[in-house]
Formats: sequence, structure tokens, C-alpha cells
Amino acid sequence: MAGSRHATVITPQQDDFPRWYQDVLEKAELADNGPVRGTMVIRPYAYGLWERMQHEVDTRIKRAGAENVYLPLFIPQSYLEREVEHVEGFSPELAVVTHAGGKELSEPVVVRPTSETLFGEVMSKWIQSHRDLPMLLNQWANVVRWEMRPRLFLRTSEFLWQEGHTAHASQEDATAYALRIHLDVYRDFLQEVLAIPVLVGVKSKRERFAGAINTMTCEAMMGDGKALQMATSHELGQNFAKAFDITYTGASGQVETCWTTSWGSSTRMVGGLIMAHGDDQGILVPPRVAPVQAVVIAVKDDERTISAATQLVQDLEAAGVRARLDARTTQGFGRRATEWELKGVPLRIEVGPRDLEVGQATIARRDSGDKSPLPLGEIAARVPILLEEMHAELIATARRRLDERTIDAATVEEALEAAQTGFARIPWRDLGEEGEATLNRSAVTVRCLQTADGTVPGPQDAEADLVAIVARSY
Repeated sequence: MAGSRHATVITPQQDDFPRWYQDVLEKAELADNGPVRGTMVIRPYAYGLWERMQHEVDTRIKRAGAENVYLPLFIPQSYLEREVEHVEGFSPELAVVTHAGGKELSEPVVVRPTSETLFGEVMSKWIQSHRDLPMLLNQWANVVRWEMRPRLFLRTSEFLWQEGHTAHASQEDATAYALRIHLDVYRDFLQEVLAIPVLVGVKSKRERFAGAINTMTCEAMMGDGKALQMATSHELGQNFAKAFDITYTGASGQVETCWTTSWGSSTRMVGGLIMAHGDDQGILVPPRVAPVQAVVIAVKDDERTISAATQLVQDLEAAGVRARLDARTTQGFGRRATEWELKGVPLRIEVGPRDLEVGQATIARRDSGDKSPLPLGEIAARVPILLEEMHAELIATARRRLDERTIDAATVEEALEAAQTGFARIPWRDLGEEGEATLNRSAVTVRCLQTADGTVPGPQDAEADLVAIVARSY
């Protein structure tokens, strides 16, 4: 790739992908480790990415009919104990408060690892009649899961996320809504905004969310061939509804138990974006989610150059482009160009005295490194077109990698071999739970089960006919 090459600042991906990831987080000023082990400080540029993700996901959630609420950070420990399978699934990760205000608490409280139990409690109060259903709620919050092997954005003891919780009158309605969220919110966002192709399917019983009767997942391939779970949607059946007495009076006057769902995505998506699109020059941000889509760099500190660069930013903003002016002329141009390249800003527009003499500016694409002059009067109209071209090429590149590094396997041994460099696709009847256990001993997992044509299995699909997607993962 062409572009600024003023210094080698990050480890090449092929040499050491995990080291590359850590270098990018540091050099692109995305995140730092917090003072408590496993915690994370999200720096402004990365938080801008998260805000764009929030906006896009939240818009889709509201389009699906859910409303935002906020529930407390602290949960009485007794709430979790009312759903045994759920608390057993989270016990190793719980942070428990036993003292506050200088005194021992009469009942310990848990810092929320997820809020099924708390939503269960409030839904049992808010739902009285069939007229209250479906109840579709979502919250944007932080959660704490005490992580033993932390990695910034991917696994931290505290992270940011959204968690949706819904209650329905029937299992069919709950199943349909969980699937709608999974496809119309998560898959649509990941592919249409983050330009990351995902495989959709259901988790095996071994990998299913604690307390769920079915878990759907979006699995993406990272640049090193490993999988990353990007979002999940769970059918909870009536497990939590029975534990928390979430009932309603039907039209006939009969008291019925609700069917519930939960679903979530988190700041892990920031890590997924970095590892799916990054290269040896830094991160590469898809235009639709970029907080800065085009940076206009004033090459020299003269009045005419600064004025032209400022006007260009205003023209771009008027055309709907998220643009920023870089007039830090006390710093060298090469250093500034490299900084924006590290941060993955899709387009860099360079304006200098020589450019102005011929009425043009130079546009550099972050994805290809191509640089070309363009008349100043055409830039505001041309940039939105270039951004859409870049999005299409990003997802096409990611799809090629996914296709090329996904191998059909017939045996556990073949699946293990394929998982060293990418994904394996193997019939579930040839793998089964015994084969899954064998894979797990080699740090390989079943990422999801799909139908033969790559869709989410439904009640009509026999388990024996499903295909397992197998990979190493983060």
C-alpha cells in the first residue's frame, strides 16, 4: 500500500498479530489500560467510534420498537440466585460488594454482569395484562465481568454495551423478535456500517448463554483468521419469567407466564473493527462509521492556504461529510499525514500553496493509498461518492478473506487443521458433542451452527442436518 512511510511505528501483522494490535491501540491513541487490572481507558478518537456505533445500533433498535431505559448498577445477590443456571454461568466473573458506608451490608450486592434478573424483577411489576405485551426494553450501560485474561476492547473487566430485554405473550412471538433483532439490527449494522461480513447461526448447547434455551450469534473473521463474536441474541424461554413471576392476564382472564428474550452488543465491536480492517499502517475505519470521514490538511502556515482549507471543510460539511481541519502547521506535514493514516481516516485532503496556484487539492485514500489531484470546486461533490466506493471495497475484501479461509472439513482432524489459519465448515452429524469436546481441548470452538445454506436454523430444521462453523477465537 502506498502512503506516508516516515517511520515504522507498529509491528507488521504477519510477524506478530497480537503485538500489532497492541501497537495500534497505543500509536493510534485509542485506549490505555486502567489503574485496576483488566479495566480500560477509552481515548477520545476511539470513543468517537463508539458513539457512531451507538447511534447506528440505537437507531435500528428503536426501529424494531424497543424503548431505552436505565436500571441500577447494583443487583441484590439474591436476585441472581433465583435463576440457578444463570448464576452458575456467571459466578467466576462476579464482582460482589460486601461493605459500604463503613459497614457490612446485610445482603451482598453484585455489580451487574448483565441485567436479566433485574429486568425480570421490574417486568414482573410493570406487566399486568396482555395489553402490556410485548414489552420491548433496551439500556445502554456498563457491566463488570472479572476477566482473568484481559485484552483491550476484546475482554475487559468493565465494558460498555447495550442490553435489550423483552417479554412476550407467546414463544413464537419471542422467537420471531429475537431473530428480528439478530438480523435487522446486528447483522445489518455489522455489514452495512462496519463493512464486516458475519456468519449467523445458533450456539451449540455447550456455548449457549447461561439460562437461555437458544442463543443466536454473529461471528466475524479477523485479519489473522480467528473468529470474534460480535453480537448475540438469546431466547430465554420461560426460565426467568418463572423465577421472577413475569405473568400477565390474558384476554380470557387466565394468568399466563411470559416468554422473554435478551440481546446485546458491546465495545468489543471496536476491537473487531480494528482487527477486521487494520493493516500495517494502522487501523482502517469504514466511512459510514468514521467520526472523521475526511481530514483537510493545511500544508503551510499562510493565510491563503488556511483560508482555502477552512472553506473546503465547510463545503464538505455542507455536503454531509464529517470533516476536520488540521492546521497544526508547527508540526511537519509527514508526521501529521502518518498520524491520520494510523487513525484510519478514510480520506486525507492535502492543501498547499502549489495546489492553490492551479486551483486543486490532493486526495489520498486510506484503503488503497492512491493519491490524485482534484479541482477544489469538485471535491465536495466527489468525496461522498469516494466514501461509498471505499465501503463497497472494504466489505468485498473482507468477504474474499472469509471465503478463501473457510474450508469444508469431513473429520475432526481436518477441522482442527483448517482452524489453524481460518474457519472450518463441518456437518454437525460428523462432529457432534464428542467431536466438539475434542476441538475444545485444542482451544478450537464451535462458533455457530447453521443450515446448509448459511441461515439461522429454525424449529423446522433438524439438528443432524446443521453445519458447524469451527475456529479459534478471541
